[in-house]
Amino acid sequence: MPIIRVALDVPLSTLFDYVVSEEMRLEIGQRVVVPFRRKQALGVAMEWVQETALAVDRIKPVTQVLDDVPPLPQELLALLRFCSDYYHYPLGMTVLAALPTRLRAVEPITVKQALDYTLSAAGRALDIATLPKRRVVQQRILQALRLAPLSGAQMRTLSPSAPAALKSLLEAGWVECVARKAGPLSNSLPQAGERTNEKGNLLLGAHALTDEQQQAVDAVTQQKGYGCFLLHGITGSGKTEIYVHLMHEMLQRSGQILLLVPEINLTPQLENYFRSRFPDVDLVSLHSGLADGERAQNWLKAQSGDARIVLGTRLSVFAPLPKLSLILVDEEHDPSFKQQDGLRYSARDVAIFRANQRGVPIVLGSATPSLESWFNAQSGRYKLLKLTQRAVQPATLPVVRCMDITKLPLQDGLSEPLLTAIETRLQRKEQSLIFINRRGYAPVLMCTSCGWLSECKHCAGKLVLHQKDRSLRCHHCGAQQRVPNACPTCGDADLKPVGIGTQRLEETLQTRFPNARILRVDRDSTRNKGAWSAMRKQIHDGEADILIGTQMLAKGHDFPNLTLVGVISPDGALYSADFRASEKLFAQLTQVGGRAGRADKAGEVIMQTAFPNHPLFQALRAHNYEIWAQTLLAERQMAGFPPFVYQALLSAEGKQESDAYNFLKQARSAAMELHMPVEVYGVVPAAMPKRANHHRAQLLVQSDKRKALGEFLRAWKPILDALPAGKLRWVLDVDPMEF
Repeated sequence: MPIIRVALDVPLSTLFDYVVSEEMRLEIGQRVVVPFRRKQALGVAMEWVQETALAVDRIKPVTQVLDDVPPLPQELLALLRFCSDYYHYPLGMTVLAALPTRLRAVEPITVKQALDYTLSAAGRALDIATLPKRRVVQQRILQALRLAPLSGAQMRTLSPSAPAALKSLLEAGWVECVARKAGPLSNSLPQAGERTNEKGNLLLGAHALTDEQQQAVDAVTQQKGYGCFLLHGITGSGKTEIYVHLMHEMLQRSGQILLLVPEINLTPQLENYFRSRFPDVDLVSLHSGLADGERAQNWLKAQSGDARIVLGTRLSVFAPLPKLSLILVDEEHDPSFKQQDGLRYSARDVAIFRANQRGVPIVLGSATPSLESWFNAQSGRYKLLKLTQRAVQPATLPVVRCMDITKLPLQDGLSEPLLTAIETRLQRKEQSLIFINRRGYAPVLMCTSCGWLSECKHCAGKLVLHQKDRSLRCHHCGAQQRVPNACPTCGDADLKPVGIGTQRLEETLQTRFPNARILRVDRDSTRNKGAWSAMRKQIHDGEADILIGTQMLAKGHDFPNLTLVGVISPDGALYSADFRASEKLFAQLTQVGGRAGRADKAGEVIMQTAFPNHPLFQALRAHNYEIWAQTLLAERQMAGFPPFVYQALLSAEGKQESDAYNFLKQARSAAMELHMPVEVYGVVPAAMPKRANHHRAQLLVQSDKRKALGEFLRAWKPILDALPAGKLRWVLDVDPMEF
């Protein structure tokens, strides 16, 4: 009987052999149900083999072949094999992690008919103005449906309460469901050269490109086969417009486009934008915010080729795309592209491999490219495309001012020049954004008598004060407790909040500007479903004067009336133990500063720092990423850090500190005995040595050649697997981003 090797979701670096009965029709890449241990498990058929090391009577038969969806393509299986090998993660777990949750179940899935919503005859005859004024969302839905039918996903982007309003409209008979037509690409897309400006450049939806943008589009569209382009454009330079024109070109060639974005918060607005530019093109999104069923449907549309544009976060890099012709990675420098558990892959790096594998161009876009990408562009591995001007005229880059807080009195972290600038914006009816990357009221509670600090007993961190519910919370392990009435050590009742968080800023600004509409945007205020999209609408509709936010507000958002950005407490990262901290800080401050002055109103950024003459702030003032990148690259080369070396980090954590250290010391000894051309460092505590009652330590290995490091890891990993670990958790992270 033929034998099939199956990938299963188990932490073993092997495939499992099963026999296939003659009446079963099975293709490589199909999902199968097989007996494993004492239950039925879902696997993916990976390869046929003629012989096996197991005794024939020990090989179990495949229980069921699932033919509910097409098999995974060979190209995708090859990509997953590469990821398993490069990141040293079990192949079965790698393959299964790439599937949507619904496709990992042993039950076949039923594919629902995709539905759209449209106006009924009664709905078309209805005078929307006769609806009660309080039915704002119903009015919004009816007006949108007068333009075009909408899907459920598009409906939800109109308002968080759209499903309830839609239900009422369906019951009233004004809206009806229709089966979605999966037709070919509509002819409403302008053909190349159909509408051009006086320079002969394509006009797409009345958006003319600048010369720099057109050069970038031409460079990518003329690329034959694989090519990696680094699109380095200042904030507001129109990178998205370039994406639109590249998409248009690839759609004309009947291709599919994969657009990767770093965070789920950016997908709804980008989805709306691209839908408005390509109304007749089937676009789907793939991210963890979707319900399991919707995510599976979108994944299957990508696999069938019906979805022409796939917009998603890092896991969508594994979406099967038979007609893939272009990959776009927006904000390519963002650390969110690196998975921090399970298969610790970098979606950007996997996307580059995938583009090379398929022979298609890939564009990495950023105002502050990662040093690795910048280094590759400087050395000629990537082609550098530059955008030096803001795309919307007369928009210009904001003026950046650094306030020396060693010479200024602060009121709860706010200097008088910043408060005056906010007041000016309020008088002009413009918006201000105060950026602080620290939620809560204050980072720590302190006793003024004995110096007691609110420390987390489960972590090597502090409990953050949350004033609204009078609680102390650990932002690392989630531990929570009530604020004590008196110091637990000396009994003194004088406990003071130390430092500034978003909630404290909100309170201070509300006191200073009692009539201002203040909106706080952080993980606490956006916890409820739909809260963030409602806030974003508030900001766009001019219903907020002062925004206080963490990094959620820093990226990708376009608020035309925002003209002032104030940055509080950015200095911590300048002297951090993490060698990437200043690179991340520069990117973050450039991004958040770039929110100001994106339309016809001039923007201003005020940074409050104790080190105004630091090279980082000098580069920010000059809007000169290149000088800063050169400075950092010179430092990295001297110190022997990436991108001049390649790294792997072995981390271990356990309830007993000694267990983690003993395991890593054994791992280090084994590494030294291999006598291979890599540097093996000593065992050291992790940046946070204790988290959630687990002690954490790590061991760094590096080499100046990627191939040498890969060969070493291939020899070392089986030894690590064989080491006695007990209840210890350990993980090998290739190209680590966090230490």
